[in-house]
Amino acid sequence: MTSRPNRIARFGQAMQQRRGLIQLIQWVVVGLYAFLLVVPALLPLPDYQAHILTSLTVFAEFVFWGLWWPFVLISMVLMGRVWCGVFCPEGTLTEAASRIGLGRPIPDWMRWGGWPFVAFLGTTLYGQLASVYQYPLGALVVLGGSTVAAIIVGLIYGKGTRVWCRQLCPVNGVFNLLARLSPTHFRTDQAQWAAHNQAVRNGDAVRMSAPDCAPLIPLKQLDSAGDCHACGRCSGYKDAMQLEWRAPGAELVEPPQPVRFTHYSVLVFGLLGIAIGAFSWSASPWFVQIKQLLAFWLIEHDLMWPLTTTLPTWILTNYPEHNDVFNLLDGSLITLWIVVGGGLLGAATSLPLLLGNWLMGGKATLSRLWHLSLSLIPLGGLGVFLGLSATTMTLLRGDGINLTWANDLRATLLVLACLWGLRLAWRITGEQLNSGQLGGGSTSRLIGTTSVAMACLPAIGVWYLMFWGW
Repeated sequence: MTSRPNRIARFGQAMQQRRGLIQLIQWVVVGLYAFLLVVPALLPLPDYQAHILTSLTVFAEFVFWGLWWPFVLISMVLMGRVWCGVFCPEGTLTEAASRIGLGRPIPDWMRWGGWPFVAFLGTTLYGQLASVYQYPLGALVVLGGSTVAAIIVGLIYGKGTRVWCRQLCPVNGVFNLLARLSPTHFRTDQAQWAAHNQAVRNGDAVRMSAPDCAPLIPLKQLDSAGDCHACGRCSGYKDAMQLEWRAPGAELVEPPQPVRFTHYSVLVFGLLGIAIGAFSWSASPWFVQIKQLLAFWLIEHDLMWPLTTTLPTWILTNYPEHNDVFNLLDGSLITLWIVVGGGLLGAATSLPLLLGNWLMGGKATLSRLWHLSLSLIPLGGLGVFLGLSATTMTLLRGDGINLTWANDLRATLLVLACLWGLRLAWRITGEQLNSGQLGGGSTSRLIGTTSVAMACLPAIGVWYLMFWGW
């Protein structure tokens, strides 16, 4: 039993010792990212007969949306934020820019706790309006725009750090949540930290240079995979920091730091609201019916400009050669569907949690509610994976690959995500009971777990409609 932690700790130490190899990997990924993002946007759009292996544009679409992003999400659950620390091109570029930039301190406005949700909402909405999954120009504007913003932030703020990643990255809030499920994390042994400091004061040990923590984490308190980029730079520092195994989801049961409304908003109104709204509008007959009703009303009242006005392609999808043009009515309806629909889904998810928090006994604090909501992370993460993998399925079907088993797999994954969430809810309420936050024993735990089960239903209902018919 002791060999496993030793092996994983040695892997973390190897990451620290092989910084040159990691930096080489980072810049190779930057080059691949730039090529697949920029070159397809400069090429003519492929026709409907193009395939993954015959068209660079379709190949890039498959890599970005069919493989890259879905499996980045999986990596968060399996290995924490190793993607951020080792592979992410935006992280590499913003850190490199920061090393030669102005080095200004982080302003107060950038530290606002609402940025994870606002950035996620803005990027998701803009991506749908620009058809980011279907067209290379949309991908260039959304992903490339984010990369340029990351470089600009690096040139102005911090000194060799990743201010963009810590404060403004559109997926930082999502990655923060998913990484907490990981069975590995870097952790600081407080007793060993203190012992090393005492040894330095006694002259029995040499003072060690502090590692360069790019995401600006106080290393002495490191005990969470949420913000840590798992880059390995701190491994072995003061003989107190190392990569360790832990039970999957253990950090959700006993959070090392207070759970905040920021986490709740990204999870309930972001992953289980906004994201589902973004994935569902194009498949919904209700969206088409609403659009037709509004179009007829506008025509009857001689208000033609919402139906005839279009915008540049980089703002609103405009590809007449492919019969794919969004007018102002389309753009407005997509925005309303995602924002209002996402808000309603988030509210429907919140109601059972609020009711359960009230019925569980004890003092029904918001912090207890935020904590219990973390049990929905498996379902929220799986939902984004299912939405992105729909592009994977579409492209593979276009190449003639039989995927009749896909819906059975989706149903199985939804069931497993819900069961994992219920197990987490039972463990979280057990921890709350032990800490005196609940007042009704096992009955309170059952109420809390049931409320989580009810909170899963809105998201499951929409996924059912999307994959098994409206």
